[in-house]
Parts: sequence; C-alpha cells; structure tokens
Amino acid sequence: MEDRIVTAHLMMEDRQAELSLRPRYLNEYIGQSQVKDNMKIYIEAAKLRQEALDHVLLYGPPGLGKTTLSNIIANELGVSIRTTSGPAIERPGDLAAILTNLQENDVLFIDEIHRLHRTVEEVLYPAMEDFALDFVIGKGPSARSVRLDLPKFTLIGATTRAGLLSAPLRDRFGVVSRLEFYTEDELAFIVSRTSDLLGVDIIGDASREIARRARGTPRIANRLLKRVRDYAQVRGDGIITEQLAHESLERLQVDPMGLDAIDHKLLHAMIARYRGGPVGVDTIAASIGEESQTIEDVYEPYLLQIGFLQRTPRGRVATSAAYRHLGLPEPEQRA
Repeated sequence: MEDRIVTAHLMMEDRQAELSLRPRYLNEYIGQSQVKDNMKIYIEAAKLRQEALDHVLLYGPPGLGKTTLSNIIANELGVSIRTTSGPAIERPGDLAAILTNLQENDVLFIDEIHRLHRTVEEVLYPAMEDFALDFVIGKGPSARSVRLDLPKFTLIGATTRAGLLSAPLRDRFGVVSRLEFYTEDELAFIVSRTSDLLGVDIIGDASREIARRARGTPRIANRLLKRVRDYAQVRGDGIITEQLAHESLERLQVDPMGLDAIDHKLLHAMIARYRGGPVGVDTIAASIGEESQTIEDVYEPYLLQIGFLQRTPRGRVATSAAYRHLGLPEPEQRA
C-alpha cells in the first residue's frame, strides 16, 4: 500500500519536492476557485481591521493542498506560521508551549487535527475562543486556577476526516472550507507549472496525458511527472512527449482512469470469481491477499468516486462502467 504511485498520502519522496513546488501566494494557487475567492475576502478584511483571521478548518481528501493553502494564508497575512500535527501534541503542556511562543496575529497550523488527544483538545477550547489558557496550580484545598492571556492568533486545522472532529472543536472554527478534487484542465496546468520549476521540457498533450491519470490530485500528478521525467531522460532525449508519457505510465501500470495494478486485481477478482458481486469486503480481502480495512480505506474510495464500485446492503458490486473499462462482457442477468 505504501509503495503505490497513485496513493494520495504523503510519501518520503514527496516531502522535499513539495517544499520547492508549492505556490506561495493565492494568485499562484491553481484550482479550488470557490475556496480561494472566499479566502481572499476574509484575508483582506482581517488586514484592513488589523486583526487575526478567524480560525480556519480545511478538510477534504489527502493531496489536494491543505498544507499549501495554510502556508499561503500566512504569507498573504504577512505573519509567521508554526506547523505541527495532532499526533505530535501528546500533552496539554506541549500545546501550551507552542501557543505561548506565538506572536500577535501569527498562524498555528495543526495537520490531522482530528487526531488530537482529548485532554489537549480541552485546553484548545479557551485558547481558540478567549485567547487564554486555564491552568490549575497545586492540589487539594490549596489548588487554584490561573488564566494566562495569549496573543491573538489564527488556528488553521487540516483533516481528511472531518466527521471525526468533536462538535465543540468544529464549532469554534469561523471559516470551514472543503477542498474538492481537481479537474483535468487544472491538473494539466499544474503539471506544466511543475515541469517548468523542475526544468523539464514537456510538449503537446503530454501534460494532459499525465493529468488524466492523476485521480484529481495534484500530489499524484507531480509524482507521476517525476517518474515520466526519469523515463524521458533514460529512454528519450529528455523531452516529455505525449507518446513518451503514455509509454512510461503504461510501464507503471497506471491506466487512463488512474487505476493501478491493485485496483485491476480487485475488480478482476470480483468479476471473475463472484460475477461482479454482491460480495462481502472480507471475501474480497481474502481473494486478493489484503486486509479488509485497507480495502475500505485505501482502494475503495476512488473506485466508488468514479462509479466503478457500489456498496449495497448485500456487499460490493462492480458496475457496468467497470466492465466497460476492463473490456469485459457483463453477466446476462446484469446486461
């Protein structure tokens, strides 16, 4: 699972590359037009009032630019950003140390905010609402509560699982924005921009050939571009053409819909062994040698999104679109 080239989750090779490829300002940010236009207004209003921007929650599938947008917001506001993640803040004291080191109007970015410990989350409530920290000093009858004032700051939380956020935390965000999957045109533009930054020549419809296989996700598009670049340098003259992009992506077993070998294996197992379903996820997992949780969390979402798979009360069913894509005839009772 970790080695899938079409996974939207951050891989080790992405970390350094993304830092140099990320846009720094809203006018450089491609896609998410609704979110971007609204954010321009909120940022401009905060700057006119010389106040901290309201707390922002960004949610949506991985790889769509939540971290990038958070850094852009800080740059547009002209303030510093402190970055951490939910699992990294283990104790309330860790959060208190971060908050007390912020300057006026700074941005605190917490990735995977849905994974915050409950005790840490309780400390965050007054910090977000009243810009203060409440401490209890001492024990027993001598214990007393102390309130420490904090500078006004903006919390930006990012999550792929908005449903796991507690209601009290979610309600404290003034701006809630969902990031959507990118269109093929937007991804083609991103591929062209990235190739310029990498110093790679890309011509014709090569950028579109890469974009259509990227599952609507910029992170995957950039990763595919780097693999195509390798192929172009070794097997070609270093220039990425549409034909060369097609050949290299076929070698990677990424088809025109962005399905990889494991996706094909899953669909073929359902169709060949169970006539396309309905079939239970545990049965599918046993058939292809994977864990059922991995199938539900990693493989199914994209197949459901493009309409190749359906969840029914009786189990998973391969759709007519999946049969057409694989070039297989449907069983008579389904045709």
